[in-house]
Amino acid sequence: MNISYNWLKEYLNINLSPEEVSAALTSIGLETGGIEEFQSIKGGLEGLVIGHILTCEEHPNSDHLHITTVDLGTGEPQQIVCGAANVAAGQKVVVATIGTTLYDGDESFTIKKSKIRGVESNGMICAEDEIGIGTSHDGIIVLPADAPIGTPAADYYNVKSDFVLEVDITPNRVDAASHFGVARDLAAYLAQNGVATPLAKPSVEAFVTKADSSAVSVKVENSEACPRYSGVTIKNVTVKESPEWMQNRLKAIGLRPINNIVDITNYVLHEFGHPLHCFDLKEIAGNQVIVKTVAHESTFITLDEAERKLAETDLMICNANEGMCIAGVFGGLKSGVTESTTDVFLESAYFSPMWVRKTARRHGLNTDSSFRFERGADPNNTLYVLKRAALLIQELAGGDIVGEVVDIYPTPIEKATVELTFAKINSLIGKAIPTETVKNILKTLEIEILSETEIGLTVSIPTYRVDVLRDVDVIEDILRIYGYNNVEIYEQVSATLSYKTDTDRSHKMQNLVAEQLVGSGFHEILNNSLTKSAYYNDLVTYPVGNCVKMLNPLSQDLNVMRQTLLFGGLESVAYNRNRRNSDLAFFEFGNCYRFNEEKKSEEQILAAYSESQHIGLWLCGNKVSNSWAHANEETTVYQLKAYVENIFTRLGVQTGRLAETQESDDIFATALNYHTKGGKLIASAGIVNRRILKAFDIDTPVFYADINWTLLMKEVRNSKVTYSEISKFPSVKRDLALLVDKAISFAEIQKIAFESERKLLKSVELFDVYEGKNLEAGKKSYAVSFIILDETKTLADKQIEAIMAKIQSNLEQKLGAKLR
Repeated sequence: MNISYNWLKEYLNINLSPEEVSAALTSIGLETGGIEEFQSIKGGLEGLVIGHILTCEEHPNSDHLHITTVDLGTGEPQQIVCGAANVAAGQKVVVATIGTTLYDGDESFTIKKSKIRGVESNGMICAEDEIGIGTSHDGIIVLPADAPIGTPAADYYNVKSDFVLEVDITPNRVDAASHFGVARDLAAYLAQNGVATPLAKPSVEAFVTKADSSAVSVKVENSEACPRYSGVTIKNVTVKESPEWMQNRLKAIGLRPINNIVDITNYVLHEFGHPLHCFDLKEIAGNQVIVKTVAHESTFITLDEAERKLAETDLMICNANEGMCIAGVFGGLKSGVTESTTDVFLESAYFSPMWVRKTARRHGLNTDSSFRFERGADPNNTLYVLKRAALLIQELAGGDIVGEVVDIYPTPIEKATVELTFAKINSLIGKAIPTETVKNILKTLEIEILSETEIGLTVSIPTYRVDVLRDVDVIEDILRIYGYNNVEIYEQVSATLSYKTDTDRSHKMQNLVAEQLVGSGFHEILNNSLTKSAYYNDLVTYPVGNCVKMLNPLSQDLNVMRQTLLFGGLESVAYNRNRRNSDLAFFEFGNCYRFNEEKKSEEQILAAYSESQHIGLWLCGNKVSNSWAHANEETTVYQLKAYVENIFTRLGVQTGRLAETQESDDIFATALNYHTKGGKLIASAGIVNRRILKAFDIDTPVFYADINWTLLMKEVRNSKVTYSEISKFPSVKRDLALLVDKAISFAEIQKIAFESERKLLKSVELFDVYEGKNLEAGKKSYAVSFIILDETKTLADKQIEAIMAKIQSNLEQKLGAKLR
C-alpha cells in the first residue's frame, strides 16, 4: 500500500525524514519496501525558467523556423531557434535551458546546445505537453506579461514534491490500510520512544443537515450480510475537477483523479480505510435504497460494462426496481456520478467480511473496497467517515446535506474484552516490562484498560482491530511497540536441546529417504493439496464422498483436498511429457485427507476427518536411454518394487515381516500390496490403470507406489538400523526347480520358506520362471535360490539337508509344489 509522507504529516506533526519514518514503521511490523519521490509534474520542471523574448526573426534557411533572443534573467540573453507558429517578440515564455531533461511518458530526452539549419540554438521554448502541464501542442506557452523573468518554472507552477512509502500490509492488519491507521501506529511508536506527538483527527463537528422530506429512505433486508448501513442525501452539488491539492494527494499514491465527488470517496477511503459509495440520486428509482440478495442467475452490468450472473448469496444495493451495486465489491454501470449529477446519496456501510470475500472471489474481482471489507472494516466508524466525506463534498462541490442521517444498526458490535496477566506478558516477551510501560503502550494503541489488579489487566479492544481477540494478540502488539530490538538476547539458552518429538524423527527419516531417492535418479516434486473433485468421480478406492470439500473454493479445479498423491503426480508427469521430457522418476512427500460420514458427530466435529502423510513414487519412460554403452531399457514395475523395498530396508523394516498380496482395482491395473502384521495396508506399488492415464492424455505406462508414511513411522518407531560384520563362515546356496499352479505367486513360496527356517535362512531369490512345453496344463516352474548361513560355525551337510527337506515338505503340503 502506498502511503504519502506529506499526507501522513497532516495527522502527526513530526520532523522525521522519510527514511526515518520508513525505519520506524518497519520496526513496528509495517514493513516498508521502498521510498519513491513523487512530483506533481514529472521531473519537477527542473532546469526550466521563465524567459522574455527580446527579438524574433525568421530563419534564413527555413520557411517556418524563427531565431529568437531570450532574456532568462541571467544578464546574458540566449539565442534559441523556435518552430512554433505563435512565437513573437515581447512574449513571456517557458524555456528549457541546456542540460534540462524533458519527459514524454516513460521516455526522456536532454536539451543540448545544437545547430538548427546552421544556426546555433541554446535551449528550447516549450509547449504545454512538452513539460507535462497540459496536452496542447498548438504552440508555445505564452505567459501573462507580469510573469517574473528568471523565475524557476517549478516555483511559477507551484510544483509539489512528496515521498511515497510502499508499506507492505499483512492480511491481518487492515487497520493500517489507511493513512490515519499508519499515523496511529507511528504515534504509538513515537510515544514509546519519548516523543509524544498528538494524533490530529479531522473534526466533523460542522456537520449539519437541513430538513427535507425527499431524502432517500433505506431498507436492509439482510442484516447478517449488512450489520450496519449508514447514508445521507446531498443535493445541489456541482461535479467538476478536484482542487489541485486533492489531485496531488491521489496521484501520489497512484490513483487517477476523476471528479470531485468520486475523488472524495477515494480520498476518505485511503484516509481512514473505510470504503464509501456515492449514488446519483436520479438513478435511485422510488427514492429508496434496499439492501438485499436477488434471484440466482440474475444478470447485472458492472462499471466495467461486464455482464455478471449473480448468485443468491451476492448482496446487492438496489433501488425500487433493480440492482445498483454489488455491495462492498463493485458499482453498477448506472450507479456512478457523472458531470450531469446534481444530487447524490452517500453510502457508508459495514458489510460482512465472509459475504464480501465469497462474492469477490466468485466474480474474480479485487477492488480497494473489497480488499478492506473482506478483511474487516470498523463497524463503529461508519458515521464518522460519512460525515467526513459529506463535509468535503460541501467544501469542494457545494450543495446541501438534507434529511435525517440514515443509520440502521440493529445489533451493535461490541468491543472485545481480553484478560491479560503480567506474568504471561513477561513470559512470552522474554523480558520483564514495567507495568507502567505496558499501560502506556496500551493507551497509545487506543486499547482501553477497564480494570487492573496485582496480577493483570482487563482491556477493551477497539473494533477496528479485528485481529486482536486473545491475550497473545495484545501481547504481540505490546512487544512490537516496545521494540523487538529492546529484548536482549541472553548468552545462556534455557532450553533442553536433546528432546526429539515424533515429528523430528519423521523429518529425519524423510531426509534419509529423500537423499536415497535423489541418489537413485529421482526428482522431488511438490503439488497442491487442493485438487479437483472430478478426479474422484466413479472411483471405488477413493470415493468422491470421502473427499474433504472446500466451503469456498477458489475454482472447481481446487474444490477438494486430495485423498491420494497420485493425481498431482500424474499432472506433473503429463506436464513434463508434453514438453518432451519423457523419462521420469518423481517422488513426493505430502498429506492426504479423508472424510468419513459414518464418524460424523455433533459433539466431535473433527471426528469425521482424518489426515495422514504419504510418500508417492512415479516412474515412466526408459530406465536407460540414448546411451552408447547400453541399449535402451524401459522402466518396469519390478524396478519400482525394488525402490519401495529399499526404502523399507533403509528404515529398518524387514520385508519378510510384511504380508504381500497381489490385486487390481480402479487405481492399479495390477499392484502388489504390503500389509503389516496387524493387517493394515502400509504400501501399494503397481501399474496405473489405463483409464486414469487416458484422462491425463498419458499414452505410456506409469508405475506408481504409495507408502503410508504415518503408518510406516509407527512400524519403525522401535527399529534400529544396525550393521554386522561379514560372517567368517561360508554360506550355502541351494537351488530348487518347483512345479506349482499358475495362481501361486513367488511371495507365497518366500513366506513359507522363511516360516520353515527363521534363523539360518538368509534369503530366498527367484531367478527363473518358465511356462510352456513339457509342463502340465495350468502349471509353471519357479527356479528358486535359498541362501543358508550360520554365523557361529560352518554348516554340516546333514543340517543343510534337514533345512531343505523341511522347506520342501512345507511347500508340498501348503502349495502342492513338486520338484521338477
